[in-house]
Parts: sequence; C-alpha cells; structure tokens
Amino acid sequence: MSANPPQAISALPDGFAVQNRRSIIDFATSLRVPVISGWPVFAQSGALYTYGPRLTESYRRLAYYVDRILKGAKPADLPIERPTKFELVLNAKVASILDLAFPLGLLALADEVIE
Repeated sequence: MSANPPQAISALPDGFAVQNRRSIIDFATSLRVPVISGWPVFAQSGALYTYGPRLTESYRRLAYYVDRILKGAKPADLPIERPTKFELVLNAKVASILDLAFPLGLLALADEVIE
C-alpha cells in the first residue's frame, strides 16, 4: 500500500479492526490517507469520521432481547430489528492535519466534533 496508497480506508467496525485500530490509523496517517468507520472509538482514536448505529441504543436493545429469552421467549419468535438511531462523530483535528474541512452543514449535524 505504501507504493500505491488508497485515497481512503474504510475500516469495518469489527473486533479485529477495533483491536488493531491504532496500527491501522497510524499507518494511514503516515500516508496522509483518511480513515472512516462505523464506531465512535475510531474517530476518538484518530479516524477522520465515523457514522454508524448508536452503540448505547444497540446494547439497550440487546439487553431487552436477553431479558425476553431468559423469561422463556424463543429466539426464533423474536423479530429482527435494524438500528434506528445513528451517530456521526467528526474529528476536526485530523481533518486539519489532512488539509480537509468539514462543510458547516455536516458540522451542524454531528453528534460530536473532536477538536
């Protein structure tokens, strides 16, 4: 990748990427390549921005399902749900390092802006 760097890296928000996010972000930063992802921990660790399901809400719904199953509900009878609340975290510090600027409208929509 060093010889032919990508224009950006989209890190999947999975266990491997979360565990190795520092290495991924450091490598991308050395190439001046922005990293985006779906979980806020990436933006808090140096990714340009993240947009994805609000994890606290997802965990709350997970607890609801666990409660229902422990009370005897059959997992197959429970409906499948999609996330309904999403979270946008922008890292203005990284944007500045990469000589990028977030549009004002996007800044206004952000749930969190890291300065």
